[in-house]
Amino acid sequence: MKNLFLILLLFSSNIFSQNTIKGKVTDGSSSIEFVTINLEGTKYFTTTNQKGIYEIKNIPDGEYKLITSMMGYETVSKKIKLSNGETLTINFKLIESSYTLGEMVVSGTMKPISKLQSPIPVEVYKLEHFQKNPTPSLFEAVQNVNGIRPQLNCAICNTGDIHINGMEGPYTMVLIDGMPIVSGLSTVYGLSGIPNSMVERIEVVKGPASSLYGSEAVGGLINVITKSPENVALFDANIMTTSWLEHNVDIASKYKLGKKVSSMIGLNYYNYLNPIDNNGDGFTDATLQHKISVFNKWNIQRRENRAFNIAARYLYEDRWGGQMNWTPKYRGGDSIYGESIYTNRYEIFGNYQLPSKEKFMLSFSANSHEQNSYYGITPYFALQQIAFGQLTWQKELGNHDLLTGISNRFTFYDDNTTATQITNAEGTTNQPDAANLMGAFVQDEIDITEKLTSLLGVRYDYHETHGNIFSPRISFKYSPNFKNTFRLSSGTGFRVVNIFTEDHAALTGARDVVITEELKPETSYNVNLNYQKIIKIKSTMLTLDATAFYTYFTNKIIADYETNPNQIIYDNLNGYAVSNGFTFNSDFTFSKPLSINAGITLMDVYSVENNIKIQQLLTEHISGTWTISYEFSKIGLNIDYTGNYYGKMKLPLVSDLDPRAQYSVPFSIQNIKLSKKLGSKWEIYGGVKNLLNMVPPANSIANAHDPFDKNVQTDAQGNIIATPQNPYALSFDPAYVYTSFQGIRGFAGIKYSFNK
Repeated sequence: MKNLFLILLLFSSNIFSQNTIKGKVTDGSSSIEFVTINLEGTKYFTTTNQKGIYEIKNIPDGEYKLITSMMGYETVSKKIKLSNGETLTINFKLIESSYTLGEMVVSGTMKPISKLQSPIPVEVYKLEHFQKNPTPSLFEAVQNVNGIRPQLNCAICNTGDIHINGMEGPYTMVLIDGMPIVSGLSTVYGLSGIPNSMVERIEVVKGPASSLYGSEAVGGLINVITKSPENVALFDANIMTTSWLEHNVDIASKYKLGKKVSSMIGLNYYNYLNPIDNNGDGFTDATLQHKISVFNKWNIQRRENRAFNIAARYLYEDRWGGQMNWTPKYRGGDSIYGESIYTNRYEIFGNYQLPSKEKFMLSFSANSHEQNSYYGITPYFALQQIAFGQLTWQKELGNHDLLTGISNRFTFYDDNTTATQITNAEGTTNQPDAANLMGAFVQDEIDITEKLTSLLGVRYDYHETHGNIFSPRISFKYSPNFKNTFRLSSGTGFRVVNIFTEDHAALTGARDVVITEELKPETSYNVNLNYQKIIKIKSTMLTLDATAFYTYFTNKIIADYETNPNQIIYDNLNGYAVSNGFTFNSDFTFSKPLSINAGITLMDVYSVENNIKIQQLLTEHISGTWTISYEFSKIGLNIDYTGNYYGKMKLPLVSDLDPRAQYSVPFSIQNIKLSKKLGSKWEIYGGVKNLLNMVPPANSIANAHDPFDKNVQTDAQGNIIATPQNPYALSFDPAYVYTSFQGIRGFAGIKYSFNK
């Protein structure tokens, strides 16, 4: 009986022994509210208050795993043991993850500000988001961002651009560390060649930003923020290959010169030399490439933590596509068709804060882009050099946060086409295009109340050819509470003529470029309405972000592929163009290791001329993206399922008899990746790309059997006529393309990271 009493006493003491866990959650500098803290597999959970403090009471004795969960931060867990009614104090320091609300962003207002507090909607994607579907370059990686689509413009050379909300590549500005890498091929080469391990995050602003950034920031901008050298591993390597024998190597390292100078250097190497023709048209399904890029960034510590950093990048690329038996000895000849591009590109950019009590920042960038290419028998030799400088001053006066600046961009462009030739009575001479674009801007962010903020801005630019250009904008942000935020933005954008962009998109060896008049700057008028909602249901955080957008264009430059099958005609639209639609993003974060990011975009992009509405070519009405990730913590395995969906697009046909479909079929590119960490330094991964094996039709390249049009006959007006050898009156044309010809393929890789 006595032993039974002791057993019951011990049993009851275990039942009624109640323990407590408490602590504080920060990001290292400030408290974090609404963080869910729970004991895995139990009913015990709570959330942090405004001071980041949490407390869980009445916990029975036992061993538990304490887990944090917060939208925008990595999940952290700690194993604990409770007994005898003890109280444990456990503090957490959280690290931001791929999706974040508290992230400091710079792209919307050109100065650091919390994403949640920014009056301009800015989407932020950490490197981890893009690593869920590993790609050789960021150009391909951004296909997992809702409303953004990498577009191939040529089925053979695979030249492409970035579409934002249906706007073509020339309307997208690419920045690296806030510096505009402004050139016609910026969306291709601005997002290529930076080792992924050096990228901290990517900021995306959709809609015109010309009042701050000037020409080309019409459809939106993509700002690649690289890491500070202090935040790079001592040595980092990532090697990946695919079943198509594509090989990609990223290597990065950091070092110091003395106590005040730190640097990081990275190398990106991509090699694909395995011709494949799965669709049987006689042409390479993917362009063969040999590419190397070197990136170096320096940080110099100065008094009072004034900024001084400088970075440089060099990129070389040898790329070709064409008939399967093409070799370099056929370059420029008319026996075997090939499109061969040699590219040399140099960039340098940086920031220097002036030694003044006031916040003056001097920013600069320069790049040189040299291209030596043949598209069949059509040579294209071009040189573009751009120098950019900007001085800004930031000043806080009461509830006003002022930002003013002056800038100048000098552009030199020369090529071997009619775009840089002048014809007069004395004959035809070469006349390179050289022009300055000088600008000044002022921006005032006003905290009207604790809940209402306004942003007023205006920019004035003077172009040597086009004269005066004004770009105003106004924005309001209203946050009645943390969970609800409304943003209303309106403004204008402009784009001066960029010959390199216009010309290069057309140089396929199949069509001549025709510029019918002196092209005028495009002007756009835009309004965006954004609503952000944060919903917390127990241990689940849901963030919803919806935006309605409308952009109206005058003087829009539209490529006419349809008037003459042998030409691409450029002129200013005699009418107007519209891009409008709705985009919706959602982020789900659960207490368990599951995260879901999904979005959808609905849009209508068209032009109106002579009261006729014309849908823009190669632009979908509906698109969507998703990323689903799950971690099996016990075995250290991660699964990432990513994908996108695009609705049908209008495609350019060669003739009225063209047998190819006028519209593409809806398509979806889906991928799956499995990764496992081996200790603290190694990680292996692998998976499958394009699970559904979605590729364009096999007959996408028109007249593929006669790439030099040797059997094409025309009438007196130059129109192609049908013949027994050419019954559909086709000429060779690879512009009928909307996605890659690469079908399903496997990939595998290994990562190694070492730090002291």
